[in-house]
Formats: sequence, C-alpha cells, structure tokens
Amino acid sequence: MSSQKHRNTKNHNNKHLNNHLNMQIKEFDFDSFKEVCKKVALSFKWIILGIVMGLLVGTIGTGFYYGIRYATAFRLNHDLIILLLPVAGLLIVFLYHICGFNHDSGTNLVLDSISKGENIPLLKAPLIFISTVITHLFGGSSGRESAALQIGGSIGQNFGSLIRLDENDKKMMTMCGMSAAFSSLFGTPMAAAFLALEIVNVGHLYYSALVPCVLASLAASELSKFFGTVPDSFNIKNMPSFNINNAFVAGILAILCALVSIFFCVFMHMIGKYFNTKIENDYLKIFAGGLIIVALTYASCTRMFNGAGMDVIEMAVNGKAPYLAFLVKLLFTAITLGSGFKGGEIVPSLYVGATFGCTFARLTGFSPALSSAVGMCALFCGVTNCPVASLLLCFEMFGYKGMPFYLIAISLSYVFSGYYSVYTSQKIVYSKFKNISIDRNTK
Repeated sequence: MSSQKHRNTKNHNNKHLNNHLNMQIKEFDFDSFKEVCKKVALSFKWIILGIVMGLLVGTIGTGFYYGIRYATAFRLNHDLIILLLPVAGLLIVFLYHICGFNHDSGTNLVLDSISKGENIPLLKAPLIFISTVITHLFGGSSGRESAALQIGGSIGQNFGSLIRLDENDKKMMTMCGMSAAFSSLFGTPMAAAFLALEIVNVGHLYYSALVPCVLASLAASELSKFFGTVPDSFNIKNMPSFNINNAFVAGILAILCALVSIFFCVFMHMIGKYFNTKIENDYLKIFAGGLIIVALTYASCTRMFNGAGMDVIEMAVNGKAPYLAFLVKLLFTAITLGSGFKGGEIVPSLYVGATFGCTFARLTGFSPALSSAVGMCALFCGVTNCPVASLLLCFEMFGYKGMPFYLIAISLSYVFSGYYSVYTSQKIVYSKFKNISIDRNTK
C-alpha cells in the first residue's frame, strides 16, 4: 500500500514537472530570442566591416601620407618649383573638369552624404588625393585632413554600395571611412573615431556608428604605423601647475581663440566668395590665386607659410613662432583654397591656433608650450564644433598632463565660437546656450 502511494506521488510530481516545463516553453518568447540573435549578428557584421574599412582606407591613407611627405620634401629641396604653382592650379582644374566636377563642394559633400544621402562619386577619392599632393608640391597653403575625410568618405560610401548595403548603412560606412583616413594620417585614432561621429550634426553623436568607427580608426592607425608613419605629437616641457591663476589665463586665451576661430571661418568664406564673384572662369580663378601666393611667398622672404606647416607648429610649441604668423597663414590658406586649390582647413587651423597661442605667451609671459597646445585645441574646436574630438586630439598630441587646461579651453571655445564653422553643411541640432533643439546650418 505504501509502495503504491509512493508511485502515485512520484507520478503526480512528474506530471506537475512536465506541466511546468510545458508552460515555460509556451511562455518562451521566440520572437525576442530571434531579435537578440539578429542584434548579435548585426554587431558582428559591423565589427567585420569596421576592420575591413580600416585596413582598406588605412592603406590608401598611408599612401596619401607619404605622397604629402615626399611632395613637401621635394619642394623644400627645389625652391623654384613654387613659381609653377599657377600652372599646377590649371592642371587641378583640368582634372576636375574632365571628370565632371565643375562645382566641387569639398568636405561639405561628404557631410551632405551623411545628413542628406548625397552621392559621393568614387572618382572623388583619387582626384582629391592627386590634387592635394599637387597643391603641397608646388607650395599652396593647405592641410591634408579634409582631403582625407573626402577620400575616406568616398571609399566608404562606394564600398557600401558595392556590397549592397542600404542607405542608412552606407552612411555608417562613410563615417568609418572618414575615421580611418583621418587616423592613418594623424595617428590619432581616438580623435578620428569621434570626429566622424560628431562633425555632421553639432550637438548630436551618431552612436550607432561607434563600434565600426572605433575599429576602423584603430585598424587604420596600426596599419599606417606598420608602414612607418609617425603620429603627430608634441612634447610640453615644464607643464604649469593647475591653479586658479593659470586656469584664468588659459580661459582668457581660450575665449580669444574662439573669437579668432570666428574670424578664421568668416575670412575663409569671404575670400572664397570673393574669388567666385569676381572671376567666374575656374582656370583664371586658380591661376590668379597661384600668382598671388607666389607673390606673397617672395614678399614674406620665408617659406613657413607654404604647405601644411607642421614644422612651424613645432616652433610655436618651443616659443619661437613669429608674432603675426597666425594672420599671414590665414591669408595664405584662404587664398589657396578660395581660388580652387585642394587640401584642408584643419591643419591650418591648428597652425593658426598654435602660433596665436605662442604670441599670447610671449606677450603675457605664460608657458609658450601650453599656450600653443591650448590655442590648437581651442581653434580646432571653434572651427569644427567638435568638442569631444578636440579633447581627444589634445590627449593624443600633447599627453594627459594638461587635461584641466584643455578641458577648460575646449568648453569655452565651443560656446564662445557661436554657430560658425569652416563647413557650411554642418547642422546645429542642439543649441550651445539652451537645452533646446534648433536645427539650423552653421555660418
């Protein structure tokens, strides 16, 4: 009797357990499980695509790095080549015209491709590569990073089309390409990753592209270092202590740099509009711009305003840059880019910031190295409206010891620079002064 009762109890327990398991199976949400699997697969997809894009664009970016480097070395060893700058300009216009780019909007096209879905022709990459090297070879005053953003953006978008990604995914690939190209040139993967995420819409970060942009940036940086590129970095000796007095001086410098960044943007746009209004023919426009740069070069009796000018930034950090170098460099760059030569505005902005900081230091007795570093990061933030990338750029170029100064400088520059930018296609999504959405273009 006891045995029978035990068997009945056991059967009852087994039945209860089976019913419980069946209820759990029924309650299991297969749709949620499928959704989790899709997200995991999507994450692996972007991990792979980010690395692939980093290696692809990093290879081209490394070639671009050496192209600019050799062009600069050749120009320095053959000074008279500057006289051929106007003729080199004619070649640049010819190349763009035969490829159908009669009205080139530069980096603005890349920004529009992300915000508006504009198409970036694949020819954009080799064209900006060649024309920027030509500009540096013959002595035009320009940077290289905007060209890198165009190269990376073009390759990223077209690679996305090749593997049949949808429009939203192609925008992410465009950002990956931008990060990889910037990183391979500067050797600053942190800044490169976040620059692509925040440069399109001010006040809004494309966090959906964070993983692929970070991986693309790191892959490109490591690849370029493998091939012998040297990251841009500067040593700040005798870093001042962070106290109220030094913080106040750095804050004053940051506000002044914000005002200089406004002048930088306005002057660049003004000179470009002046050339476009006064000279409609692209060949005549760039030829005239080349002649002016040649004349200014020989009038200045120096070559420190031609090319990118990273050596002058080094001089500024050491407290040896001329007092008005920042104004002359701005003039050279505005004429070079405004008349149709190719390159970028970011390195010239770093040059202007460093030399302005050096001038500030010489007039006030503040640390020239720290003043140059603060000037660089404040100008970069002011003309691009990218505070996160600016801070990371400071860390990668100057180290972490000056962190409080950089933090103050970037926050003040971001606010006091207003809604100006070197890129007119930038959108101000959120106000810099109130917690509201405004959705307007930069000036």
